[in-house]
Amino acid sequence: MHLLFLCSRNQWRSPTAEAVYQNDPRVEVRSAGVSLAARRRVTEKLLLWADLVLVMEHEHKQRLREQFPDLFHDLNLEVLDIPDDFEFMAPELVTLIQERVEPLLADLCA
Repeated sequence: MHLLFLCSRNQWRSPTAEAVYQNDPRVEVRSAGVSLAARRRVTEKLLLWADLVLVMEHEHKQRLREQFPDLFHDLNLEVLDIPDDFEFMAPELVTLIQERVEPLLADLCA
């Protein structure tokens, strides 16, 4: 199972999610950002690699729809609803990510 975590700039939220699941034997993970200012920008290749795309906010879903209109409707995509209020690996952020991702993994890996 390939998980792709996306936030705006690939600075705090998606890299934290990638770090949390980096050594999880159930999944392979990568992260990127949807903004032009992202450290690692989302690409068509990354989206095609992913079995599940997990975006932090509805705005990120909209940006994917705009940036990749031909690919968007084929994506298995979930919005985690995690605001940009945390720094990298903040304990509250780690907890939120796990609370939102684990039910999705349970469904997919069942």
